[in-house]
Amino acid sequence: MDDALRERINLSLGRIRFIKKDAYSARFKAFFNEVADFIIYVYETIPKIKNDESLSFSDLYDINQELYDDILPDNYITSFANPDYAVEFLGEDFGRILSFLYYEIRGIIPYLYEERYEEFIAVVELFLEVYNIFLDPKMISYKYIRDAIYYHMYDYTDVMVERRTLETISPEFTFATDIIMNSDLSDLRYLFKYGEYISENETKTAEYLNKLSQKEIDDMAETYVNGFINGFKSMGIDLSPKRTVNIRYSIGQERMVRSAVKMFEEHNLKPIIFRYATSRINRRLTLRTGYISTFANQQYEYDHRMDEAVFTDKAILERKLEVIEDTYKKHEKLAKEYAGPAVIETFGEAPFKPVIKDKSIKLNDKQQKYMLDYQTKAANITNKYIPRDKYSFTIIAYPVPEIGDNFEEIFAEIVKVNTLDNALYEEIQEHIINELNNAEYVHVKGTGNNKTDIKVMMHKITDFDRETNFENCLADVNIPLGEVFTSPKLTGTEGVLNVSEVYLNELKYINLNLTFKDGKISEYTCDNFKKEEENKAYIKENLMFNHDTLPIGEFAIGTNTVAYVMARRFNILRRLPILIVEKMGPHFAVGDTCYSYSEDMKLYNPDGREIVAKDNECSVLRLSKNKEEREKAYFNCHTDITIPYEEIGSIASVHPDGKEVLIIENGRFVLPGTEKLNEAFE
Repeated sequence: MDDALRERINLSLGRIRFIKKDAYSARFKAFFNEVADFIIYVYETIPKIKNDESLSFSDLYDINQELYDDILPDNYITSFANPDYAVEFLGEDFGRILSFLYYEIRGIIPYLYEERYEEFIAVVELFLEVYNIFLDPKMISYKYIRDAIYYHMYDYTDVMVERRTLETISPEFTFATDIIMNSDLSDLRYLFKYGEYISENETKTAEYLNKLSQKEIDDMAETYVNGFINGFKSMGIDLSPKRTVNIRYSIGQERMVRSAVKMFEEHNLKPIIFRYATSRINRRLTLRTGYISTFANQQYEYDHRMDEAVFTDKAILERKLEVIEDTYKKHEKLAKEYAGPAVIETFGEAPFKPVIKDKSIKLNDKQQKYMLDYQTKAANITNKYIPRDKYSFTIIAYPVPEIGDNFEEIFAEIVKVNTLDNALYEEIQEHIINELNNAEYVHVKGTGNNKTDIKVMMHKITDFDRETNFENCLADVNIPLGEVFTSPKLTGTEGVLNVSEVYLNELKYINLNLTFKDGKISEYTCDNFKKEEENKAYIKENLMFNHDTLPIGEFAIGTNTVAYVMARRFNILRRLPILIVEKMGPHFAVGDTCYSYSEDMKLYNPDGREIVAKDNECSVLRLSKNKEEREKAYFNCHTDITIPYEEIGSIASVHPDGKEVLIIENGRFVLPGTEKLNEAFE
């Protein structure tokens, strides 16, 4: 820390310590006093505990709880971080925006753990600037507060957005890597080095992994690493110029991650490991990209999912785009060396059903349009410097202890599911693909209470010996294995997709119902809330990401009956991640195709046939000479929605002459050559 920065910190904290002595409106006194106390506590506590080896696990746990105390569910009802309470206490005019301010200020916890003092003091100075407005009754107005926040965000965009962009491609940010590689992982005190909320999910996961032999850990890591490496082979991408891999994981998994880091280094790949974004300037809804821990309070995150509405306008988004472009341009070599993300997901948390609050800040219609335009342009910039056809990825998932008393047994079963026989499934799935290549369309119907009845149009194949519509998906980029998938035609694709219960992007949907016309969502609803407008808003915000509609980007049939039966045995079907669930029945992705930004790359199935169904009527617009048309090609989202086997009445391949060939009937595979898939059900 340089002298100028140290002086700014000392001056600001000195001013904050005198806040309780100032004379200002009693109406806001509690807010500013509580936030001031929080800032001082965090600043004084974190440097003391970071390297204090005398503190016990219990000591560190208590301090960790204290850091997150007022946003934990039991205390949140009377926290200024809760928009409802803030509005009730501070008034309709100031409650929302001051609740947002407190949300931003809570970001100082990771800033101090990582010694990011410039970002720390910037937030503290913003707090003081807003506080000073309330010292003069003539100055107190929403406009002055909003302006202070807006110009803070605009001025610090070059710091915060540049940092965020750079840390996603540079291995030089080693905060988390150092914890993983240099800590004594048998001493669970290491979990508190991150500054994230630590629950039993993190501690019990780490305890369980510590029980496993090194061979068991290495085998898990090898499955994960090989999936990533094999992705390059299956997609025909040259790995040799790559030097970095982005490892994303949940805290508690460090023992496996350490083994994976060593294996990646054998392939000449250094780890890029970064925390999920802290400030709303870099956040998108409740999505968290990077290493994470259990939410301290998911309702808190949901309440603040669109807080950027306080400062979002066209100018600030254009400024962000400039910074992203400039950062990539300055570090073009790092971007070229980036090999892609290797993701370790978790599952098993109790499904979250949010409470919709009128007091939460929301993007207005104009801001939503600005954001959609920004996301398209930001994706185009990223693809310019990190072309999608030049890198790969892999995703694997493991349970957390919250899944129940059978956690360890479920974990062991998931390890088995992740290592099923590729050769066996390749042969079975080839039978399904051969039939589906004959289809003009595929007809999917639900059974019982499931109202699914949808016709999915297929692309026409001209050379059956050399071409295929469906990819034969084995255990490389998506682990576990077990699906065949395609990008369907939109024109003529129509009907209803219905799922009784599904968990998407960490949110629960009850009786989700989507209607499609020419392959695009025309109507949507669910039964999460009593008010229909709340159900629609919930889907539009969190499933459609504020788009007016989305196309079907993927149709697939999952074949992993082993995973399905395991899920039924432990009664965890509703807690599995879409990564596994998509292998357990037909699924439909809304948004971009699986091949977005890489449609022109030639891909082949193991049998040598080229996969030709990679475009649809939206993605093909990328080839338009008209700029406005090109910008309609991508939606920058892709969400899989699966119908479990038990809700499937039939899946039939319908030929141009009207002949129907059943793939699945009443939840069982009936196509010749697929019978072995039913053995798991026995």
